[in-house]
Amino acid sequence: MNAPVRPALAVDGLGLQIGGARILQDVSFAVGAGEMIGVIGPNGAGKTTLFNLISGVMRPTEGSVSLNGREITSAPVHRRAKAGLGRTFQTSNLFPRLSVLENVRLAAQAKIGGSFSILRFPSASDEATRIARSTISEVGLTGQLTTAAGDLSHGEKRKVEIAVLLATDPAVVLLDEPMAGVASGDVPSLTAIIRGMHRDRGCTVMMVEHHMDVVLGLVDRVAVMHHGSLLALDSPDAVMADPIVQSAYLGEPV
Repeated sequence: MNAPVRPALAVDGLGLQIGGARILQDVSFAVGAGEMIGVIGPNGAGKTTLFNLISGVMRPTEGSVSLNGREITSAPVHRRAKAGLGRTFQTSNLFPRLSVLENVRLAAQAKIGGSFSILRFPSASDEATRIARSTISEVGLTGQLTTAAGDLSHGEKRKVEIAVLLATDPAVVLLDEPMAGVASGDVPSLTAIIRGMHRDRGCTVMMVEHHMDVVLGLVDRVAVMHHGSLLALDSPDAVMADPIVQSAYLGEPV
């Protein structure tokens, strides 16, 4: 008999109460190593709050979060990152006046340790620069190495944000609406980057996304959030056919 596989990410009874309001309540699930899960639901369903609690931006008032079998519920953001948890946000968190290479190099330097000075030009052959160039190549922006991040298109900024994430070599990745604000012409290339990251690096991925065609074409399972609770977690076909999901979202587009 095979031993059960330890999940890469698990939340148990996760909840958040602010004042008298319950923002998230009793959310429990496990994500297998190498699995990709899409998180859907209307605005206010609790999707970003869930990511905030998993990544350490906010602390839950109930429940626990575990990464590779180790509880990280009280761990600060940087310790979660060191443990292999990476995240992108809905809004850009790049340094707009730094070049694409400098933005990604800083992330690589944070991972491997050492000086974080940007006052001296980094060596073209140091380890952080090598990692940065490699991850920038993965997202197809080698031709933009010296371009200031603030001068990029929105779709290109999203690609740099993924390169920054990859430079930290995460095992578990949270993508919070990677297609938000992106021109329709950039969606296929971003989708291909996410698919490649998952396939080639073996990352475990959770992705909040409103583009249903993107979600259904990428993920192994779909988690449906509704009023701060986990309504369903199943294969894309099963979730789309679920009468409870259909009833809950009647008149509420996912």
